[in-house]
Amino acid sequence: MLASARGFWGRHRRKILVSLGVAGAGYAAYRYLDSHRRQLVRVEQRALEERAAEEIIKNQLQTHFENVQKISDTTTLPFAMHYLRSRIMEELDISHLTEKLMHGKGESSAPALTPKEKYDTWEKIKILSFTRTVSSIWAMTLLSLYVRVQVTILGRHLYLDFARVTDGAQLQEGSDTFSKSGHKDFLATADYLATYGINALITKMQHAATEILKEKQLKDPMGIDEVLETILQILKQFMGLCEDNSWINYLVPENANVYAQLMAVSSSGFDDSSLLKDVRKLDQLMSETRIVLSSDDFRNIMDRSLKKIASVVVEDLAVQIGAPIPPPGLPLAKLLAKVAQLSLPLLEEPDKNKHIQIIRSMPEVELFYTFLYANMPPET
Repeated sequence: MLASARGFWGRHRRKILVSLGVAGAGYAAYRYLDSHRRQLVRVEQRALEERAAEEIIKNQLQTHFENVQKISDTTTLPFAMHYLRSRIMEELDISHLTEKLMHGKGESSAPALTPKEKYDTWEKIKILSFTRTVSSIWAMTLLSLYVRVQVTILGRHLYLDFARVTDGAQLQEGSDTFSKSGHKDFLATADYLATYGINALITKMQHAATEILKEKQLKDPMGIDEVLETILQILKQFMGLCEDNSWINYLVPENANVYAQLMAVSSSGFDDSSLLKDVRKLDQLMSETRIVLSSDDFRNIMDRSLKKIASVVVEDLAVQIGAPIPPPGLPLAKLLAKVAQLSLPLLEEPDKNKHIQIIRSMPEVELFYTFLYANMPPET
């Protein structure tokens, strides 16, 4: 038996060894493939978990961003527009000049105006009427664009902040950083134009209007097209006076620390350094905003928006006049009251302001903000 077994082993040793080798290799391959399969299952499970976590982050981020947008649309911009309207109407009030002319006609006990006094008063009305409307065009347009830049930049920051979060608890905790990181302070800078920038804006706009209107006499006829051209010339002259993009200083505080100090004083009535907030985030957001506003792409949508609104305003002027204007036009003096009134609809509340809606619906404006939100800042 043993000899027979040895004989069998001798005759078939090679086959047996090959068979055992194949079996061993097969088992090893099975173990490897099974391990690899389990590893793939774990990888796929982790991927599913990560995708689920990312979806949670995405949904909560979207909700948070929509909240920021809602704050901007329902609180920030309406309040800023309301304050802007009151400031422009206050700083560029023309009623005292028109009353002076009425009194000067002998309709009251006031002495009649001399020819020079009457001429000077009309000249002031001419300058202030155009200054008020063109200032309103510029301020409304830039405030509308600026607030949208704010929300878009905040959207990018919210994404970067929340993208690092991996679970719902951390995300909920992280969402509280909105009130601690300068985001709300950044939205509040929408009031900066009406609070601090408006006087400098009006002064420079008045200089521009004076330069453009100096050759236009009150008795000279002016048609609708010429009114539009005059408004565009004043805007161009104004922007030319704002060297090195100095107009940005009307919208954005130059220094976050100084701005925070102003806010602390205005909110408490006295200088209390304990009220100063961490301005690092605010400074970062303001710096990014300045980069965006100084870009060629933003200047392009700003110019296009200003021209669009100017044309809409002049169309409204034609509607106000009603009757067809004779070819030479109406005497400039007869147009001034209606020109001044054009500022009122420009400064309406956002939900009633067709001009803001027109700007928002412009394709080039939408495209600009799409690229900005996608973290593709315009070239500077």
